[in-house]
Formats: sequence, structure tokens, C-alpha cells
Amino acid sequence: MKMKLSVLSAAILSATFFMQPGLAEAKLPVALDGQQLPTLAPMLERVTPGVVSIRVSGSKEVRGRVDPFDFFFGRPQPRSQKRPFSGLGSGVIIDADEGYIVTNNHVIDDAEEMLVTLEDGREFTAKLIGADKESDIALLQIEGKNLTEIKLADSDKLRVGDFSVAIGNPFGLSHTVTSGIVSALGRSGLNIEGYEDFIQTDAAINQGNSGGALVNLKGELIGINTAILGASGGNVGIGFAIPSNMMKNLVDQIIEFGQVRRGSLGISGRTLDAGYAEALDLDVKRGAMVERVVEDSAAEKAGIKAGDVIISVNGNDIRSFQELQGKIATLGEGKKVEIGLYRDGDEIEVDVTLAAAGDIAKEAAEVHPALAGAELESGKRNGVKGVIVNSVDPRSVAARIGLEEGDIITQVNRQRVETVRELTSTIADINGNIVLVVRRGNSTFFAPIQ
Repeated sequence: MKMKLSVLSAAILSATFFMQPGLAEAKLPVALDGQQLPTLAPMLERVTPGVVSIRVSGSKEVRGRVDPFDFFFGRPQPRSQKRPFSGLGSGVIIDADEGYIVTNNHVIDDAEEMLVTLEDGREFTAKLIGADKESDIALLQIEGKNLTEIKLADSDKLRVGDFSVAIGNPFGLSHTVTSGIVSALGRSGLNIEGYEDFIQTDAAINQGNSGGALVNLKGELIGINTAILGASGGNVGIGFAIPSNMMKNLVDQIIEFGQVRRGSLGISGRTLDAGYAEALDLDVKRGAMVERVVEDSAAEKAGIKAGDVIISVNGNDIRSFQELQGKIATLGEGKKVEIGLYRDGDEIEVDVTLAAAGDIAKEAAEVHPALAGAELESGKRNGVKGVIVNSVDPRSVAARIGLEEGDIITQVNRQRVETVRELTSTIADINGNIVLVVRRGNSTFFAPIQ
């Protein structure tokens, strides 16, 4: 081993010397002691044409901060203004014939113009086919010939330690390539998106990489680069990508329906950890604990009961309740899934046909990102009709704005709401600050969420 390293070092030093300006050019050997030197170049030559740069421009409505008490007492409010913006991100061609490009929703959100640039320099104006804010996926389309698509891998087969390669346009540096490994799977509870089931990687991801490709060593797409975790907003070796299977489920719905039709089990619960498992004398140490099953829901029809622990979906392990929510919501309504349960010391499997995520019970992230971590239900409690907060993750953004289990949302900006559907549509129609009126016991308080 020492001899091989010294030979390689000598070859590198020799090549460095001969490649200095004015000297004859030398090349590194393609083989060393009869063994081929490893390189990603052939794979990247095939794949990088399938990664594009996306430049966006548009205008956003900006409104000054509103004091909720000023709002409710009818005092003058700051006027909103439209301000121009521009941005740069990445995208991945997933269908060369149709010209379909996948990127992150946050890359193109509010964009009025989207310019796609290919590796060979060709430029196209893209149109938006559809997007899903909560899972941060958007589908664009361009009209071009001789496009290169990236083949999708089965992201459910990924293992921690698999090699990964990130391709994108960080800081506007076109088709930058970084490599690393898959550091973790099923990351959730990060409050980055409404629905989270991230691949974590230490392949360097920076601003501008959003929407770019995370591929395996075969050049197959395993994820869409989406977010980074770092105090400075730069790479610290912790990046997150949306799994390719999750992306495909969402894109298929957008193509078929023009929107994402979320699936729902109709349960509420919590993440099972070791302490909770010990308290309940359970043999399993992680999964999604079912605490409540909604009447006439998909879960009830399949025989799922309170006290069950969901440990897998379609044969893939479930590590947390948030991961379960992400998988179910993005699979889509009407999909048949196999749910693995732990019940009374036994592991069993049940088949479930997912219902539509409607008014019965709904993850609050679908209503507004600031409500992520709560579950909402239309109903009546203690004589008060409104939107009931069934559960709140204590580490979530919903908890940080003050929501607790049992609260009842009765108004939004002085408009009465009695159902989750009304709450969703009312918030969607508001441009600017949003203030909830929340009933807790015999008292009422305001909860600004934007």
C-alpha cells in the first residue's frame, strides 16, 4: 500500500510539474499497477446535461408589520407595495420527450418569468404545469429538442453510507458537482417544509443548488436538492433532498390532476421513542404511535386502532409520526398502501385505501406553513363551533405561535370560520398579515401567524 501511494504521489507531482505554463503537457495515468483509477467523469458526462439553471423574475407584494390590536380596533394599516425580485436555482429534466423539468417550489414561487438554461447554452422560457408548496415541488415544461433526461432510481432502496453526487448551480456557478454519502434517511421534524421525508447528505449543497439533482454512482436520480442546515446559510455538510419516489408521486398527480391530491389515514398520534416505549412496555423502539382514529376514516375501515404502532409503509420502515405524515400525504388519495403495525406484541400488516385529506382531519401545514406540527379538525367542543386543534408537536412552529391541544380557532382576520375548509380558503385569500382568534377554555387570544 505504501508503495502504491508513493507511485501515485510521484505521478501527481510529475503531472503538476509538466503542466506548468510553458512546459510540455503531461497526463495522469489511467491505471496504476494494472488497476483503473476511479473517476466519476464518464457518469457525469452523461448526467450533467439533464441539470438546468433556472433564472426567475417577478414582483412580490410587501406589507409593513401589523399590530394585531391595531387591526382589530380599526386603526390605519400600512399599504402594501409590489417590489421586483429575481432569483437563481436549479432543475432536473425528468422527461425529455415532454420537456418536463422538476425543481423546488421556492425557486419559482411568485415568478412571472422563468428562463431555463441548458448545459450547452440553449435558453428556453418555461411554463409552470403545477406546484405543491407544502412539499416544495414544482413541475415546469419547456419546448426543446435533443434534451437529456435523468433516469429515476428507487429511493426506497437507499441505505445510509451509499455514495451521492449533487449537481446544480450554487451561487450561479453553472453545473457544479460535489460528492459525499447518504448521511441519514427519513429526516423530518425540521420545519423546513410542511411535509418532510428528507434524504440527508454531506455532499456540499449551497444557495442556488435548490432544485438540482442528487444522483447515485450510476447517474440515477435519488433526490431533488432542497435545503441546507447551517448558521451562516452555507454548506456545513448537512444538506437535504426530497427523495425521488416522493417527487414522482407528486409529479404524477400534478400531471394527471393539475394539483396534488393528498392522501389521508385519518389518525392522530405521536412519534414513538425509547422512553415512551418503555413506559408502555412495548418491544418496538420507534415508529408512529396511533393515539386516535377518526370515525369512518381510511384507518378505521382498515382496522387500525388507537394504541397501534405503525412501523412501516409499503415495506419501508417508519421512524417518526412526521415521516408517516409525509409519506401518506404525498402518496395521494385513492392509493392502496400496505401498513405494518405492532399490536399486542405481534407485527401485522393491513391494506389501506387512502382517503382524501378533507374536512374530517387535516395536518395544519396544508393550511399554512406557520401551523406545521398541528392537526386540525372541524367540529364543536364545549358548545363552541370551529376548527379544533387535535394535537400539537411541542417542537413545531405551531407550538411556537402558542397553539395547544384542545384550542379552537374561531376567526381569521375577523372572519368567522367553522371548518378546516373555510379556514384554508380564508387564509388563501389573504395577502399580508394573518391573525387567528383562538378560544382556549373560557378565554380568547390572538395568534398572529404572518
